[in-house]
Amino acid sequence: MAKQKKLSHGQSRRINANHQKRLSKAKRDSGSKDVQWQTDNLGQPESALVISRFGQHADIETVQGEVLRCNIRRTVKSIVTGDEVVFRRAKVSEGDLAGVIEAVEERRSQLTRPDFYDGVKVVAANIDQILMVSAVVPEFTPQIIDRYLVACEDMGIPPILLLNKVDLLDEESREFVEDVLDIYRELDYQVLLVSNETGEGIDELKHLLIDKNSIFVGQSGVGKSTLVNTVLPDAKILTQQVSENSGLGQHTTTVSRLHHLPSGGNLIDSPGIREFGLWHLDPERVTWCFREFREYIGGCKFRDCKHLDDPGCILREAVDEGKISEMRFENYHRILESMADGRAGARVPRV
Repeated sequence: MAKQKKLSHGQSRRINANHQKRLSKAKRDSGSKDVQWQTDNLGQPESALVISRFGQHADIETVQGEVLRCNIRRTVKSIVTGDEVVFRRAKVSEGDLAGVIEAVEERRSQLTRPDFYDGVKVVAANIDQILMVSAVVPEFTPQIIDRYLVACEDMGIPPILLLNKVDLLDEESREFVEDVLDIYRELDYQVLLVSNETGEGIDELKHLLIDKNSIFVGQSGVGKSTLVNTVLPDAKILTQQVSENSGLGQHTTTVSRLHHLPSGGNLIDSPGIREFGLWHLDPERVTWCFREFREYIGGCKFRDCKHLDDPGCILREAVDEGKISEMRFENYHRILESMADGRAGARVPRV
């Protein structure tokens, strides 16, 4: 697997400096004191699951199903929703804090996105699958699908392509869409057509979520929230119950939160994850993330081949021979063009 490009020392220093400034400001604005737990006030280590993170605190769920708010040890550098942790209960609580998180178990996977202040930022952990929601309205755009797929391939998290609102397709349009989606099916990507209006694909969607840690991503207007409410109709009630149990009364619409699905499995609702910037990736990494390109990588005549009209380009030859989709090949170059400027690469380009 190709390695991601490391940040330079200068970039790392700037990122760390900005991060420390924001942490200091947040602490001043909140006015909260840094709780230091004495060992003799703590019980035995226990396992728990992080269901949400708030600054230096996190809401966790114990093996017994209790929801507790805990402080985070300074030595624990990264905690996100979905993390499995070790914590110790306080024998005497400090306000609404019930204990302290002391360690994080090794992650099976992590959902990341680039951040101009923090570099590559982890936003959720132990994700089994990403459900990429697109829709036939306002427009069916395979280019955005390919951007999501590059991000999923880079993180190593299996994607499921969900095309929503298919009830709005007439027979001719549906045939066109199916032809495009066949390109992804042939690459062994899982594709599902769904409609909340007609119920098409909803039962299959619910089945795909069983015993998995899942997260929905998708741009505004594709119906992501409606699908979340369909598979998790008690989401608002669950959020309210967590608030009552842990003392949480704020930030409920701006942070990631883990919910248990009625049929088994978990769904992380992360309002801030609608798209993934790719500006932090090397062009070579993007090439690798197109899985049908991999068998051709390194086969071009020239090592600095741009895979355009370069002589001896084996990728171009594969496209001409019908072995690689022309559409995917064009989307690949559009992604590279959007990455030429880092900030442009952090936004989904117009199509």
